[in-house]
Amino acid sequence: MNNYETLYVLKPTLTDEETAANIAKIEDILVKNGAQILATNKMGMRKLAYPVEKNERGVYTIVYFKAEGRVINELERNLKFNEEVIKYLTVRYTKQKEVAQFEKLVSAANVVKEEPKVEEAPAQVETEATETTEA
Repeated sequence: MNNYETLYVLKPTLTDEETAANIAKIEDILVKNGAQILATNKMGMRKLAYPVEKNERGVYTIVYFKAEGRVINELERNLKFNEEVIKYLTVRYTKQKEVAQFEKLVSAANVVKEEPKVEEAPAQVETEATETTEA
């Protein structure tokens, strides 16, 4: 099984429920075809580099998974016919350095998903009073 990363951009006009449904549908396609999903990074709404289908923004999502090569054809066929997807890209990681980087990306995506951000209180700065003497 090879390591893959698929980035896809959904239309910005979708509601949160529709976005979640589309993400679940794409993950379901992968699972039904024998892929093992390692992590999903929902990056949220971002500005596109250039307008795509008259959209200036899009909802970005990255799925990291292990699968056989035949799964990619089925995934991309479904992404192509899904009217809510405006762009997609699949990358395969094969070399040792690429796989190491892939594992870092997967662990980072899992950390973001599992740990909510905790805001820290701002550090208090102690000021010292200085005495001035006039001559």
